Amino acid sequence: NIAPTLAAKRDIVQNAIHFAHALGITTPQVAVLSAVEGVTPALPATGDAAALAKMAAQGVITGGVVDGPLTADTAISIAAARANGVESKVAGNANVLIVPGLEAGALLLRAITGMFGALAAGVTLGASVPVVLSSRGESMEVRMAACVLASLVAEHTTHAAVQKPSSHVARAT
Repeated sequence: NIAPTLAAKRDIVQNAIHFAHALGITTPQVAVLSAVEGVTPALPATGDAAALAKMAAQGVITGGVVDGPLTADTAISIAAARANGVESKVAGNANVLIVPGLEAGALLLRAITGMFGALAAGVTLGASVPVVLSSRGESMEVRMAACVLASLVAEHTTHAAVQKPSSHVARAT
């Protein structure tokens, strides 16, 4: 999503939490990233980040701890969070990073893969089944990683659906 609305960002956060659960993360620590900490009217993404954190606090977004706006360094480094005076359960402990839009996400992805040699595999979430994303230039390793991630999500979703009690089942007393 190039420039997601607040409602789309809410769905992205919830899908990311479900994805983290599928990867075995019981309580995902979700950092909603921005250029600065704190709400700044000149930067609309900061208001969205704060709104998403509030939605999680109110139970609209469930299954993880959500905080924002946080900068990338405070999200992943306890030392940076302390140095910047940021007090948050998520700061320094984030295992899910939410970016404000496509441009920021592409920059972060290229930085992580370029500097650290990370593998970047794509899976689209939110549909009835996960969708594997790959391009012609992707290596077999990346394509296989995307398939593995999609399989984990599908298995987790199927398992979660089986575990939910049906509202149509009569209960004996």
